Amino acid sequence: MNFTFRPVDPLTDAELLHSWLTHPKAAYWMMLDARLEDIERAYMAVAADEHQEAFLGLEAGVPAFVMERYDPVHRELPGLYDPLPGDVGMHFLTPATDTPRSGFTRAVLTAVMAHLFEDPAVRRVVVEPDVSNTAVHALNEAVGFVPERVIQKPEKTALLSFCTREQFAEKRATAVTA
Repeated sequence: MNFTFRPVDPLTDAELLHSWLTHPKAAYWMMLDARLEDIERAYMAVAADEHQEAFLGLEAGVPAFVMERYDPVHRELPGLYDPLPGDVGMHFLTPATDTPRSGFTRAVLTAVMAHLFEDPAVRRVVVEPDVSNTAVHALNEAVGFVPERVIQKPEKTALLSFCTREQFAEKRATAVTA
């Protein structure tokens, strides 16, 4: 699977993102009851914030997932861990579908990680999924994330996990030879 990335346009992409983020599959994004204007506002805030960015992942030019990149020193994790130079935070969501494809979400996460590591300044990716989101924990482990500890955020109890450039490369090499 080959994916490309483009910045989210908060106004033109809001309807699509609203359909994804208000679906029960997206419960961990905590936006199930969001109105269209709530999604527009949320992504306008992201676009205006120097410490975060949102991208649509495209497959053959068609939106296939959303990815958010953030600076964990300023967003999501300030004061909750000891950041290192080169840390970047990430969220991703593949939308619900009536025609699931085997390996699709793992391919998306692999593409997201590769995209993040294209930036030579990025040395480590930080994630903080809900502790009960066991499906994403397994996906994270498959691409090289190592859980560090459970942390308490205002909106959830999260599993703080890290993946270095080297851990990701090792998992990719292992996946290719498996």
